[in-house]
Amino acid sequence: MLQVSTDKTKLDIKLIHDYLSKESYWAVGRNIEVVQRSIENSLCFGLYIDNKQIGFARVVTDYAVFAWIMDVFILKDYQGNGYGKKLMHAIMTHEKLQNLQRWGLGTDDAHGLYEQFGFKPLEKPQNMMEIKRRAEN
Repeated sequence: MLQVSTDKTKLDIKLIHDYLSKESYWAVGRNIEVVQRSIENSLCFGLYIDNKQIGFARVVTDYAVFAWIMDVFILKDYQGNGYGKKLMHAIMTHEKLQNLQRWGLGTDDAHGLYEQFGFKPLEKPQNMMEIKRRAEN
């Protein structure tokens, strides 16, 4: 049975860390302490089949104006079955995230998935700024 949960006690931290630090293109080398701290300070979504975690995403938000979706993944053996879409649907319809004025995310390869939920390239990219620092891993 497929289930999405925001219960952090159900999260398989080792699985999340292993995927992010070894398989993702955006968090290679991220250490377990950073993963744990990011989970503690985010609204997290675990995706499970028969209580086995197969996916993850987290949202950084003020619950009023803005949310940023991060660290979205489905384990390789489960990709291509619509599970990413189910995970995104759970995020976008979560009761505490309704009526936000702005959502953001970054992706190298999943534009098609996020476009299905209304995401578009930045309207005014020239207005956006960032600071990039070397990760503490």
